[in-house]
Formats: sequence, C-alpha cells, structure tokens
Amino acid sequence: MRVHHLNCGCMCPIGGAWFDGRSRGATASLVCHCLLIESEAGLVLVDTGFGTGDVRRPDRLSGLFRRMNNIKLQRRYTALGEVERLGFDARDVRHIVLTHLDFDHAGGLSDFPHATVHLMADELHSAEHARGFVARRRYRQTQWAATTNWRPYAATGENWMGFPAVRDLEGLPSDILLVPLAGHTAGHAGVAVHTDGRWLLHAGDAYFFHGEIHGPDRTCPPGMRAYQDLMNVDKDARLENQQRLRALANAPDAGITIFCSHDAGELHILGGQPAEDLVSATS
Repeated sequence: MRVHHLNCGCMCPIGGAWFDGRSRGATASLVCHCLLIESEAGLVLVDTGFGTGDVRRPDRLSGLFRRMNNIKLQRRYTALGEVERLGFDARDVRHIVLTHLDFDHAGGLSDFPHATVHLMADELHSAEHARGFVARRRYRQTQWAATTNWRPYAATGENWMGFPAVRDLEGLPSDILLVPLAGHTAGHAGVAVHTDGRWLLHAGDAYFFHGEIHGPDRTCPPGMRAYQDLMNVDKDARLENQQRLRALANAPDAGITIFCSHDAGELHILGGQPAEDLVSATS
C-alpha cells in the first residue's frame, strides 16, 4: 500500500510558541494531518480535516472555535483539494476511517458522500447526542448530514502492541487497524497502517505535541496543554493512553512510527524526510 501524508487544515492560534513550541511570531502553526492510502479496496482516507463546505460556509463551524484556533479556510487545505492535487477524483475515495468526529477531523465527509465511514460506535453516539457547551460546538452535524454509509465498531478486538480491543475493518485490508484511544473524546481512536515493512500509527488527538510522547518525559507548551484540558472528556484515560504511546514510541526496534493530527513538524518530516529524524527535527 502507498501512503500519502496530507495537510487538510491550517490553524494559527494567537500565542505562537505557547501553542506549538516553535513559532517565533505571535501566531502558532497547526495542521490537520490526514492520510490517503492507495489500497486494494480503493482509496482510503484517514480523517478529512476541514471540507470545501467549511470553506464556502464558515458558519458550519462554531464561531468560538473559529476565533480561538484562528482557522484559515482555503480549498487547498481540504482533503478533496489534496486528493485532486494527487490526480484522483472524489469518487475514488471508497473508505474513510475517522479518529473522531471533531469539526477539524470530519469537515471533509460532505465531499465524499459515497464513501463508507468507519469509526468507533461510542464516537458516533456521542456526536449524535451531543450535550454540554463544548460538545455542541465540537460536533457539527452539518458537516456529515449527507453521510449515510456509517460502519461503527464496538470496543472489542485483539491486543496489539500493548493496546486492547484493536480490530481490522470491514471491507479493508488487515493492514489497516482501528486502535481505541479514548480520552480526548469517548470514542476517540488511532488508525494503524502497515506499509513498507513497518507500522504507521495515526494517533489523532491522543496527543497534540511531539514532546508528549517522543522522549522519556512528557513535555507540552502551556497553551496546548490548556486546550487539551478544555477538550478532553476523560483526562485520566487520555494520559494513560499517552503513557502507552510514549512507551511504544521509545521502545527499541518497535518498528512503528507514531504521529498526531496537529504537529506541523511531524507532518513536515513524514511528508518528505526520514521517519527516524522525527525527534531531532521537531525538537
């Protein structure tokens, strides 16, 4: 399988390095790191970032989060824009695997209405029955109102690299796995892909900053730490999963590359530089 690393969103919150740990100016640089997988089952997207519908109608998003994250809505920073840039068509995308349904991960669903959408059942339930100030703003049903081909999964499966209840997905190769990583949301998950003799693990929003797992001790800029605390539904579960990810990321010869959704340095490295340069190049 061939894997493409995509940027399907651009967010520039005020605070610079206070959020991303590296920016020298007043604004930070955050991405929406998605994957496009060329598989025997057709094209598979892992997350969709923002969609063209969000570009046309920014009011699909919560005004609070638009301002807080200083979102830059441009068609080139959408999954459809990236798919077309690579020479494919929207109908070539047969499957979408979601880490979760937050507004910056599910916005592109409306651009691929014929795709089968795989996700944790707890996540779909939480989004469809959103309650509370944050939940009603993070989940935007207008982004996925046209989606009909849902494939929700219960948290059952096999142990995999220290994570329980990991499973393969209907209609997809066994080289693509759904890895429950609850905490950021109730049904948050990672997506593991086996390619070129090693595993890639898209950890979604299980962490936001490379220093949280790529090193023996957790480090995270204060602004990003505060944002995570605002968004998580179960902080203890999130930190427990971060600890597991950190142990795996630092295990010798584990044969796995782990990355998250919003660290621009990780996307830069994985989009064109050797994976082993991850820590040094983003530190």
